[in-house]
Amino acid sequence: MKLFIIFVSGMLVNNYVLSKFLGICSFLGVSKKKDAAVGMGLAVTFVMIIASIGAFAVHKFILKPLDLEYLNTIAFILVIAALVQFVEMVIKKYSPGLYKALGIYLPLITTNCAVLGMTMLNIQESYSFIESIVNAIASALGYMLAIVLMSFIRQNIDNNENIPETLRGLPITLFTAGLMSIAFLGFQGLIR
Repeated sequence: MKLFIIFVSGMLVNNYVLSKFLGICSFLGVSKKKDAAVGMGLAVTFVMIIASIGAFAVHKFILKPLDLEYLNTIAFILVIAALVQFVEMVIKKYSPGLYKALGIYLPLITTNCAVLGMTMLNIQESYSFIESIVNAIASALGYMLAIVLMSFIRQNIDNNENIPETLRGLPITLFTAGLMSIAFLGFQGLIR
């Protein structure tokens, strides 16, 4: 039951993009096209899951025994940066189109505060290894849900000629993201 609560909480109730407002840069930048949004969602999912494993191992087997827990943030950033470099090389080799579509936002996963926030939350909540993995999967799927939903909405917005000129582009996107955040507040009552 606890794993289910962690999953629902990570994906819907505490969605990193729409509830905690983490990872907004890539959310706004990549959500213009569906394919790029799905690709970014998959890349972030992979990085979050592997970062969760790496951060758990670094914390439990290196930092905690040596009483260096104050270095969690720096160590986790290094783990995430190494993973993103790996993901970037793989995508560049096997999917050049996706690599080009993601552009600058792919290396920005390194500084994506949603990934770092998830690893820090796992430690803060004292999650076990399995709970950390479940939280990583749920958080990643929540990120992917948010960015893919936004890409569908943005495609319709971009094709709508009834939107005033002053609201086109980023202003209407931010307004839409705010409305999505309000909608996700409705999930707050699911977990007590």
